[in-house]
Amino acid sequence: MIRARELHPWPSTAAEAVAIQERLRPLVRFDGEPAEVRTAAGLDVAYRDDSGRLVAAVTVVDVATLSVVDSAIVRGETDFPYVPGLFAFREAPSLLRALAELSVVPDVLVCDGQGLAHPRRFGLACHLGVLTDLPSIGVGKTAMGRYEPPGEARGAWSPLRMDDEVVGRALRTQRGVKPVFVSVGHRFTLDGACDLVLRLAPKYRLPETTRTADHLGRTAG
Repeated sequence: MIRARELHPWPSTAAEAVAIQERLRPLVRFDGEPAEVRTAAGLDVAYRDDSGRLVAAVTVVDVATLSVVDSAIVRGETDFPYVPGLFAFREAPSLLRALAELSVVPDVLVCDGQGLAHPRRFGLACHLGVLTDLPSIGVGKTAMGRYEPPGEARGAWSPLRMDDEVVGRALRTQRGVKPVFVSVGHRFTLDGACDLVLRLAPKYRLPETTRTADHLGRTAG
């Protein structure tokens, strides 16, 4: 069972949330990457309406076969405001509850969002990784930072930068398709993260972790 460490209370204001990110950021580790990644969890949140009702979906995928071996959904709601850079405070509580319901502990969390590619270098993937102490990476659909378009071939990449610092990569998972944006969350390397995303995305732009979690959340009702 995945148990989150109680490192902070959940805030009610943006100022409190920023202070928590600043305090937890030094806990992010860049070592401890698994020697072999056999299972990877996809995490996604679907919002039902503007009232804050949501469905948090987690799927665990066998990396070798890309089949789903475990899953969990949690229906919840959030009253934390919609503030760029603070999405974790809307989504993480429900995602942590869903992770706690899994019977398979994944080797890595693959978040639909950012890790180090974040204004305070502490996006959702970092936050969930630190709280669970599980290896984690972020795979964003949109860029947080600046990048030059990578080459057209599958596997081509270019640095993703914020404030002249490399925080991730724009990675081409399919020829001629818009790249995804990969960044480290916790206990992983950027090279390893990109290699894993390519393994998880043999046919489509997004990794199967994201695709299966998104599908589960949208069809949960």
